[in-house]
Amino acid sequence: MHIAIAGNIGAGKTTLTNLLAKHYKWEPHFESVAENPYLDDFYGSMERWSFNLQIYFLNTRFRQILEIRESGKNIIQDRTIYEDANIFAPNLHAMGLMTNRDFSNYETLFDLMERLVAPPDLLIYLRASIPTLVGQIHRRGREFENSISIDYLSRLNERYEAWISTYKKGKLLIIDVDNLNIVDKQEDLGSVIDRIDAQIHGLF
Repeated sequence: MHIAIAGNIGAGKTTLTNLLAKHYKWEPHFESVAENPYLDDFYGSMERWSFNLQIYFLNTRFRQILEIRESGKNIIQDRTIYEDANIFAPNLHAMGLMTNRDFSNYETLFDLMERLVAPPDLLIYLRASIPTLVGQIHRRGREFENSISIDYLSRLNERYEAWISTYKKGKLLIIDVDNLNIVDKQEDLGSVIDRIDAQIHGLF
């Protein structure tokens, strides 16, 4: 089984991935932030490094999906390849931070990759307001994220909502995280797990 968690920067994907992996004994697959050679440069100069960063994400995510399918294990994945192609790259292009030529090249590559990968059995989308995102970004204290603007997060949120409203690739579970504290409140985590169980086992 392949479960994937989608959501904006700071929505709590990694935290929920860890908690669900522990609860269900699933193998977690994380976004490689520490090993990413472009993130620092990107946040310092988005226009210069946007294409390089998006190609890196596409490459690593594509490899990750192939490994997930070949493993035969129950996997929970932190972020999907669809978010790169439907949210982050188009947003950079729309903001004038990725050229038409680079964006066209990117889209062609993604289209080829998408033919070779299967969507997750269940997609969990973490919906969060801008104040929630900002608060969680500040709490985790990644230096390279200090330059992320409210405008940038807002644009991403709009694209996430547009994408998720048309998602038809498989089962979808939307979780509003603004009033949830899955780390400190066991009942909040329990309610999320109950909803996931219902999706997995086909209950209503």
